[in-house]
Amino acid sequence: MHTVLTPAVLEAERHYYGRVYPTKIEAPEPEALGDEEIAFIQSRDSFYIASITENGWPYVQHRGGPPGFLRVLGPHQIGFADYGGNRQMISVGSISQQDRVALFLMDYPNRERVKMLGHAKVYDAREHPELAEKVTPPGGHGAKVERIFIIDILSYDWNCPKFITPRFTAAEIKVVTAPLQERIAELEAKLRVLGGA
Repeated sequence: MHTVLTPAVLEAERHYYGRVYPTKIEAPEPEALGDEEIAFIQSRDSFYIASITENGWPYVQHRGGPPGFLRVLGPHQIGFADYGGNRQMISVGSISQQDRVALFLMDYPNRERVKMLGHAKVYDAREHPELAEKVTPPGGHGAKVERIFIIDILSYDWNCPKFITPRFTAAEIKVVTAPLQERIAELEAKLRVLGGA
């Protein structure tokens, strides 16, 4: 994440902590995704993407889908299918003018997160059916792909888990509580038998 360690950031580090992270002066080379990053990306069912509007404001959107909807297309590239939503098109319009994006991928149960910086392009699915097919989640989605987001990853960073509150989806809770539900059903059946005796 050397890209974001600007002189002002380094000065803030010096001011508050008396030290700075080592940085590269030259422009960084894109970081290739490793096996750990690829597995993490492909298991996500949501993430946050930030873009910069034409008038310079940061804008963050949530994207979600079945695990695997965020596709790894190469060692430096990810993509996802975009469907009809609120039709505001803020991210799409912003990316058409300024292609820099930041992604925040969370794994709340395991208290892990990855930040990514990249350059994004948005393609019309009607004009690029082969790309639409490439980014459609395994098993489909049920809705028609309208756009395709392709992001060339410049850098990424695994973050400290310190203040990540574990959160679980309904499906994750169902798996964990299934043995308890079975035991409850078993005990209720025994009570019915005893009650009828």
